[in-house]
Amino acid sequence: MAKTADLTVVQKTIIDTLHKGGKPQIFIASEAGCSQSAVSKHVNRKLSGRKKCGRKRCTTSRENRSLERLVKQNRIKNLGELHKEWTEVKESRATTHRRVKEFGYSCHIPLVKPLLNHRQRQRRLTWAKEKKKWTVVQWSKVLFSDESKFCISLETKVLESGERVEKLIAKVAIVSNSPDLNPIENLWGIVKREMRNKRPKNADELKATVKETWSSIPPQHCRRLITSMPRCIDALIKAKGAPTKY
Repeated sequence: MAKTADLTVVQKTIIDTLHKGGKPQIFIASEAGCSQSAVSKHVNRKLSGRKKCGRKRCTTSRENRSLERLVKQNRIKNLGELHKEWTEVKESRATTHRRVKEFGYSCHIPLVKPLLNHRQRQRRLTWAKEKKKWTVVQWSKVLFSDESKFCISLETKVLESGERVEKLIAKVAIVSNSPDLNPIENLWGIVKREMRNKRPKNADELKATVKETWSSIPPQHCRRLITSMPRCIDALIKAKGAPTKY
């Protein structure tokens, strides 16, 4: 005879129907093809309103509301930042991820490739063809510059521009829609990764931290980026002006 845990959906339906009709448990067990004890346990479990078994939630409603406020205050924060700022609890990063999803939010990686129209692609392609025969020595004499945004909060924003390393001998114009053609973009990426665990308290500390992190990048890495420029130009020509992996 079937036990309570082994009852099928059909058997449970028969038990529920006959029980509502006032039939005795012996009769119900015979009709459902199970033991009387299985019928009794199934009926009593439903009457007692017993909830499903499972692990108790490790966060309270108040703690969840605190996390939701953090998400709403700054929608551009990544999961790691939210996890560190959710100081009310000391749960795992996975818990933070689950709660954020429960709030109806999704984690997405920002687009790193610009959307280019036909005219912009043609300008990029023309520029690449003009520089196709440039050597690494020529590229090493170019001043690359760029800006990047660093934030303490939504109210505090600081812009730092790239500093000159080599003497400016040739100036090469690169359109604003081409971060893949500017090696400084890679350097900004390094700086931001290194600063993930640093928490400057004000704008002055933020500026000092950015400069210190920038200065710590070894010259060899800068030379590798310059050496990659001919390959970058070739990739751009093959892509016919479209974005490249660089």
